[in-house]
Amino acid sequence: MGSRKAEICVALDTQDADRAAALAAALRGLAAYVKVGMELFYAAGPAGYAKVARAGIPVFLDLKLHDIPNTVAQGLDSLMRLPIRPAIVNVHATGGQAMMEAARAAVAGRARLVAVTLLTSLDGDDLAATGFDTARDTAAHVAQLASLAQSCGLDGVVCSPRDLASVRAACGEDFLTIVPGIRPPGSDMADQKRIATPQAAQRAGANIVVIGRPITQAADPVEAARALAAQLAR
Repeated sequence: MGSRKAEICVALDTQDADRAAALAAALRGLAAYVKVGMELFYAAGPAGYAKVARAGIPVFLDLKLHDIPNTVAQGLDSLMRLPIRPAIVNVHATGGQAMMEAARAAVAGRARLVAVTLLTSLDGDDLAATGFDTARDTAAHVAQLASLAQSCGLDGVVCSPRDLASVRAACGEDFLTIVPGIRPPGSDMADQKRIATPQAAQRAGANIVVIGRPITQAADPVEAARALAAQLAR
């Protein structure tokens, strides 16, 4: 796992489509992906998404669909009709087997489909508060969700860097892992709880590391991205 080089996905978590598109254009050659999430898609819709996609970096459209199977399937089919199709889309693994299988059928190989396991803002206490098995830690919970996603034919999961080892043990080396909760040394945790540095996530087996505020809110986002890329290249 230590020899794997993780790719950088920059989270464009803003409601301003023009700013997001400008950042995406500036990050060409440094970021392998940019992430468009709820903030931008709900504020600016497909037109805002298109502004970012036209910058030329593959887009991870992070809408975390979670509903009954038919609704999720129809939603994903709509997303697959965007003029510039996203490279990666996602659903929540807790939607269950039928939902994930319907999602896979709707995407039909037109994008990589991954499942969100457990948000990095949640920890074991949060799991207990929501009624999940308190005898199990987050890693075991995430590994079960990852195994379910893999059995449903999904391409990978979104998971915390702290849970990577359990996902790799459960799903093998070829299962895609997209890892948020990435913070360079000395960075503010903000609303994240289960975090790691970019290098630690890479060593643990991350394929793609999602980095937002440490790049997008830096005084010089391009230089911040360049420094993070250099850390991952060591």
